Amino acid sequence: MLNYMTAEQAAELIQNGDVLGLGGFTATGVPKAVPFALAQRAERLHAEGKPFRVGLETGASMGDSCDGALARAHAVEFRTPYQSNKSMREEINAEGTHYFDGHLSHMPQDLRYGFLPKPKWAIIEASYVGEDGTIVPAAGIMPTICRLADKIIIELNEMFPASMRGMHDLYEPLDPPQRREIPIYKPSDRCGSDHIKVDPAKIAAVVKTNRPNEIPAFTPVDETTAKIGANVAAFLEAEMKAGRIPASFLPIQSGVGNVANAVLGELGKNPHIPPFEMYSEVIQDSVVDLIKSGHCKFASGCSLRLVESKMAEVLADLDFYRDKLLLRPQETSNSPEIARRLGIIAINTALEADIYGNVNSTHVCGTKMMNGIGGSGDFARNSYLSIFTTASTAKNGAISSIVPMVTHMDHSEHSVKVLVTEQGVADLRGKSPRQRAEEIINNCVAPEYREMLRDYLKHAKHGQTQHNLSLAFAMHEEFMKSGDMRNTKWENYLR
Repeated sequence: MLNYMTAEQAAELIQNGDVLGLGGFTATGVPKAVPFALAQRAERLHAEGKPFRVGLETGASMGDSCDGALARAHAVEFRTPYQSNKSMREEINAEGTHYFDGHLSHMPQDLRYGFLPKPKWAIIEASYVGEDGTIVPAAGIMPTICRLADKIIIELNEMFPASMRGMHDLYEPLDPPQRREIPIYKPSDRCGSDHIKVDPAKIAAVVKTNRPNEIPAFTPVDETTAKIGANVAAFLEAEMKAGRIPASFLPIQSGVGNVANAVLGELGKNPHIPPFEMYSEVIQDSVVDLIKSGHCKFASGCSLRLVESKMAEVLADLDFYRDKLLLRPQETSNSPEIARRLGIIAINTALEADIYGNVNSTHVCGTKMMNGIGGSGDFARNSYLSIFTTASTAKNGAISSIVPMVTHMDHSEHSVKVLVTEQGVADLRGKSPRQRAEEIINNCVAPEYREMLRDYLKHAKHGQTQHNLSLAFAMHEEFMKSGDMRNTKWENYLR
C-alpha cells in the first residue's frame, strides 16, 4: 500500500547531509510542498543551533517554493546544474552554496557514472502513481533519479490529470560500452515508455497537492526584441532562398525568455517560412500559440513552461495537443547525437559576446553567476546552424553587450555561427577573426559603441586574433567605476 502523508511528515524523513534528486525542469513538474516544508524545518533547526543542509541535484531551475525557500533558509550545501531563482542566485554569489554549472544533457549520465554524489532521495511531482510503482511524471531527470535513489517521495499533484499519460516518451540510454544510438529520426518519434516503473517498496511517501507550476510571465515583446526576432526570421528566409536550408525547413531549438518568444513569434509571422517542427528543451507560451495557428506542426521538449492560464488552455484540450506535444527526459531532449542527426537550427541567448564571436551566457562581469549555461551548449555545438541573440545594449545604453573580450566564456567562437542583435545580423561562417570583428562591429554593435570598438582594434597587437590585454576589460572596468561603458577612454587604461 502506498504511504500517504503530509508534506511536513515527508520532510521529517530527510536528514542533514542528505543528497536530494529533484524532478522537474524550469519550474514545471517541480515538487513544491515537500521542499517548502523542508525549508521551514531547516529554519527551525537552525534556530535551535542545529545544522541542516542538503545537496540539490536537479533537472534545471526549480520554483520559488523549492530553490527560493531552501536558499533563504540557508539549507543548501551544493546545487547543480541550473537555477534561475533570485534568492538562490544571491546565496551562490555570496558563497553560501557551492554551485557547479554544467550541460543539461550531461546531468543524468554524470549521476549514473558516479561523477556526482548518488541521491539518497528522489523527490518528484507526478500526475499519477499506482500501487504497482507506475508513475506518470512531469519532466527533467526523473527516470535516472528514481532508479538511483534509495527512496522516493512523490507529490501527487491533482491539478494535472492522469490523462496526461501518453504525452511522455521516457527513455534512459545504456551506459558505455553498451550504449546504442537513440532511435529518434524525426521530432515526433518515440523510443521509450509513457511512464516510469519503480519498485513500490522504494516509495517512502506520497503527498497529495493541488498547486500550479510557479511560472512567472515573461516580459512582453518590445521594439528591441521584436526587431531581433524579425532579423532572425529574415536571415533564415534568406538561407532558404540561398539553398542552405531545405525548402521544407529544419527543426527549431529555442532558448527560454522574452527574446525567444519574440523570435518564435516572428518565425510564425513570416509568410516565406513554412510550418516547422521543434526539437527543444522548453516549450513555452509562444509555441502553444504557434501550434494553434498551424505554424508549428509538432513540438518535442523536456518541459511545458507555460503560465497558469496557458497551461489550463492545454489541459482543457488534451485531445488536440496529445499528438502535437511530447515530453522527454533532458538526456534525450538535449542529446547532442539527436541534435546533429536532425539538423537542428539552434537559437539561444547571449549575456554578452565579444568582437570575435565568443559568448558569455552565465556570468556578470566575469564573477556573478546569473543562471547557468542550461542546454545552450548541448545544441549550439551540435546544431546544423547555431544562432545567438542579444540586445546590443543594456541598462539604457550604459552597457554594450558586444565587448572586446568576454569576461567569462561559455561558447567559443567555434560554436557560434551567427550573432543577431536588433541592429542586424553577423554571419561569422568562413571568416577569420579579423573579418569576424569587422562583421560584428558593423552589423551588431550599437552606433554609440562602434567607433570605440574600432579604436580598440587599432590598439590591439597584431596576430591571428588581435587583442590588447591591458585594454581587453577596460569597458567592464569603466562600468564598475562610473556606471557607464560609454565613458571608456582607452588611454586611461593603457599600461
